Amino acid sequence: MKTEWLAAWRGMDLLILRDGVEVDRVHADDIERVILVNEGPGETPGELLFAIIETAVEHLVLPARSGIAGCVHFERQAFWAARDCIYWVNAHHLALPRRLRPGLWPLRRDAGYLRLPRGELAAQIEHWPTEGPQTWEQRKWDRIARSRLLGRVDMSRQAAGGRDAPRF
Repeated sequence: MKTEWLAAWRGMDLLILRDGVEVDRVHADDIERVILVNEGPGETPGELLFAIIETAVEHLVLPARSGIAGCVHFERQAFWAARDCIYWVNAHHLALPRRLRPGLWPLRRDAGYLRLPRGELAAQIEHWPTEGPQTWEQRKWDRIARSRLLGRVDMSRQAAGGRDAPRF
């Protein structure tokens, strides 16, 4: 039987539950940064592989199936917008210690929750090409703006009689 991990808010604490039983909690004020690791462009919660919640002393690693996407993206949106602490990175750009690489324990798709001393990942995270800070909503609107900008560039090419217009 598979262990079910769940992330959920209770008051100002983010709880980590295993099979419905609380195993850990982090107070919202202790969260310094959230790094969402995705595959693909990271445009949907379905592309999330795992999330890293950074505190002053530790990194909490939560699998996507824990529901962390909902806790970060859709619950407490005003809280996350005010904190300005959500970052994004594509999994293809990660440098991780061998034992933590996706596909190996513990960050494979079906991995569970993990709490690591901050020093174990800090050096690698420092070199990740993160995007942000940017909430899910801000990311969505930036994507819409980029698609509109690309539409304008295409229209300027047509107006130039099919000649290549300058690329932006």
